[in-house]
Amino acid sequence: MSLAIPESVKVWSQFFHPVFMWVVFILMGYALYLGMKVRKTRSAEGDEKKELIKGKFNTRHYQLGSILLALMVLGSIGGMAVTYIVNGKLFVSAHLLAGLGMTGLIAVSAALSPFMQKGQDWARYSHIFLNVGLLGLFGWQAVTGMNIVQRIISKM
Repeated sequence: MSLAIPESVKVWSQFFHPVFMWVVFILMGYALYLGMKVRKTRSAEGDEKKELIKGKFNTRHYQLGSILLALMVLGSIGGMAVTYIVNGKLFVSAHLLAGLGMTGLIAVSAALSPFMQKGQDWARYSHIFLNVGLLGLFGWQAVTGMNIVQRIISKM
């Protein structure tokens, strides 16, 4: 027994993933900003440090990172689900493989949190390295994703 999905739902559902992931991309930029503020707070001294601590950048960065992990996983699953529902298959492409890689990168990055909380510099540097790579890959994903959206629109 197969589930009959109205054609209009199939067509419009294809746009949820790109819009959702652009929001995630923007949030990731904000997480970068917060992370830079955390580093600045760590190296600041005196009154500047006291003022930066009031911003609670470490807590906000940690919370947003947790939310981003969940959103990235849901966005990846959602994109694959919609593609499968609409086409009856997944297209193994650089976009899919990079998206899966991004999901793995953000999971590893988040898994470093307990080590960073214990002051492990190797974890902090690994976290930064992984997330810079993730952000770069995400930017490339945005471009390839828009190419896919253009192909979908041209078929409408």
